[in-house]
Amino acid sequence: MRTLLLLLAAASLVSCVTVKPQERAVLADPIMQFEGDPHQSAQLRHAIDNREGSFGGSGVAGGGCGCN
Repeated sequence: MRTLLLLLAAASLVSCVTVKPQERAVLADPIMQFEGDPHQSAQLRHAIDNREGSFGGSGVAGGGCGCN
């Protein structure tokens, strides 16, 4: 029993990570997030494409004016 508790404590300590302030910007980048809801992510991509004035990598053709 004691060995099991020791292994459990060691496993829980290994999973703890301290994120440095300069690494937080990289982890908060939208590219690091999963796209859970396809409808919501499509709306977000459309808004970003219109704001940026260009399309990239998604296979959509059109202009940046929002009149696809």
